[in-house]
Amino acid sequence: MAKTIMIVDDSASLRQVVKMSLKKAGYEVLEAKDGKDALDKLSGKKVNLIISDLNMPVMDGITFIKELKKNPSHKFTPVMMLTTESQKSKMMEGKAAGAKAWLVKPFKPEQLMAAINKLILP
Repeated sequence: MAKTIMIVDDSASLRQVVKMSLKKAGYEVLEAKDGKDALDKLSGKKVNLIISDLNMPVMDGITFIKELKKNPSHKFTPVMMLTTESQKSKMMEGKAAGAKAWLVKPFKPEQLMAAINKLILP
């Protein structure tokens, strides 16, 4: 069975680009436009990895991770931040919330796939 990755980003074009890379690599892909949308869509689903933006309307990436980690079924789901933010302070905040990796946009598809291969749950 294919592993499932959720992409959480308010940019539909970015979700599309990431989705194409993931589909090509054989992953199932779920999409959400912000943290709240992601939490709603995750209800009762198992995902192997979540790729989230930081700056989004409704619920930002850090708040999303904090909320996600409160849920026992997603407590150990790895989250990778994919964002334009490269400040150390933001990275530390993300790590403290539970982000396992931080990839800065613009990114190369190979970088993304290498990070996914390291992080994804079996």
